[in-house]
Amino acid sequence: MITDLTLVIPAKHESEALPKVLNEIRDYGCEVIIVLENSDEETINSVIDYKSSITYQPSKGYGDAIIEGIKNVKTKYLCIFNADGSFDPKCLKQMLFKCSNDFDFMFASRYISGAGSDDDTILTKLGNFIFTKIGNIFFSINISDILYTYVLGKTESFKKLKLTSKDFCLCVEMPIKAKRLEMKFSDFPSYERRRIAGKKKVNEFRDGFKILFYMIKSFLKLI
Repeated sequence: MITDLTLVIPAKHESEALPKVLNEIRDYGCEVIIVLENSDEETINSVIDYKSSITYQPSKGYGDAIIEGIKNVKTKYLCIFNADGSFDPKCLKQMLFKCSNDFDFMFASRYISGAGSDDDTILTKLGNFIFTKIGNIFFSINISDILYTYVLGKTESFKKLKLTSKDFCLCVEMPIKAKRLEMKFSDFPSYERRRIAGKKKVNEFRDGFKILFYMIKSFLKLI
């Protein structure tokens, strides 16, 4: 059992995968906040019988869902946990243990020893390599997987970031702001599993350009 941890699960059109994810994490004892659009009736109906809190996001977007979820967390720690089954909950206890030893955040990584991915493609792997390099050069972030949002940390530290990105730029906004606020963080090996159902919500080119422009503007301190 894991106490004092809330899983924030952004969900969009995940009626097939999300119930299986909730069944898998049932015995971990974590609090669960599912965040989705109130128009996503199919996903809502698929989880109404589960012991979890459902929160409706005020706008649209992956980042918007996570921001809304963070606002509602009451436990000492929280973890962003995807609804598609790609995140392995076996990492939670170790990530929480590491974080409790005076870290603000633990960023899961697919690209360090003991890690890997069944869902990565050549394009996404190359993109992540480039953005991670940019993050390390521009901001000295020194993590190995900047686009992976499997992140566990102290709730108060998440709230201090004052996140604003409503889209996938949130994945780089978190480590950039954590670095600027001189927070303590590290990465942790995790194996990304093949998603249970559905397609990736990320558009590699469109969202990639958005993330690149966000990083450039952050480097120039325009945001």
